[in-house]
Amino acid sequence: MKREEKVVVGISVGDLNGIGPEIIIKAYEDTRSLELSTPVIFASGKTMQFFKNHFKSKINFFNIDHPKKLVHGKVNVVNVWKEPVKIEFGKEDQKIGQYAIKSLEAATNALKEGSIDVLVTAPINKHNIQSDTFKFPGHTDYLAKALNGKSLMFMVTEGLRVGLLTDHVPLKDATDHITEELINEKIATVTQSLKQDFGVRKPQVAVLAINPHAGDNGVIGNEDDTILRPALEKIREEGHLVYGPYSADSFFGSNSYKSFDAVIASYHDQGLIPFKTIAFGGGVNYTAGLAKVRTSPDHGTAYEIAGKGTANENSFIQAIYTAIRIYKNRLDYSHYAKNPLKKASK
Repeated sequence: MKREEKVVVGISVGDLNGIGPEIIIKAYEDTRSLELSTPVIFASGKTMQFFKNHFKSKINFFNIDHPKKLVHGKVNVVNVWKEPVKIEFGKEDQKIGQYAIKSLEAATNALKEGSIDVLVTAPINKHNIQSDTFKFPGHTDYLAKALNGKSLMFMVTEGLRVGLLTDHVPLKDATDHITEELINEKIATVTQSLKQDFGVRKPQVAVLAINPHAGDNGVIGNEDDTILRPALEKIREEGHLVYGPYSADSFFGSNSYKSFDAVIASYHDQGLIPFKTIAFGGGVNYTAGLAKVRTSPDHGTAYEIAGKGTANENSFIQAIYTAIRIYKNRLDYSHYAKNPLKKASK
């Protein structure tokens, strides 16, 4: 594919009782959005028609039975199921969770076979998607297995990128997961992503401490001194611009994050609370470390406002644009990597 061609954006609908279908419709109601990319929604024509009628939208869907039959300039809907689905806005429903997985699996298969270029996922409910055949805490872990990669949750917005050493694990278990091997793996993933996905030539990465005040020389835990600090020193000796560990309590409030291309937090809330405080509604959840591009909005199903027509689509739109931008950046990166001397002379 050439860089200037339209990117095919696959979309999984997420939890049908949440705000996913609403923000998808709002994102593509303006037909000008079709000039940049071609959307392919994995759901069913009947289901999407229900949402169109409910939200009194003027959007037009083009129904197809396989993503390869898409039509550019249209909002394509792949019929993953044909039966009618009972929608009850705001209700957690096990059956609805299974439709979310049907959509995700169909979209992922299309991504693997190259029928779509990137995947944007609407929010799911991590509880009602669980079954005997699907036992993942979320999109990131599922895609890591489906796409055979070492995934990393990378929250991105203008001027701030936050990665995690540990993501969906209980806080009491987080320190048990943080090893020298994990630290090396996650920093390598962030560094490579910054280069190929975001065009940063010499990434500078900050790492937040595990314990308050970086352990205060062992007074508040010794994990920073025995695990994190030695691992970072070895990585720096190899020539990488990785700094820390920094005390997390003042790092964001002091605007220290603005001096780095990315920040790596030790555990989920340490990174996501400040990120969502700074960027909520405009941030994007990007799964780094995979051969394919996947993004999602920075929020959940929002059951409390589902069906009311008040959901803000901005984060979902940003997820679409970010996926397209990363995809094109990867094309450029691959091109330059293949022809370094030729491009350098230019």
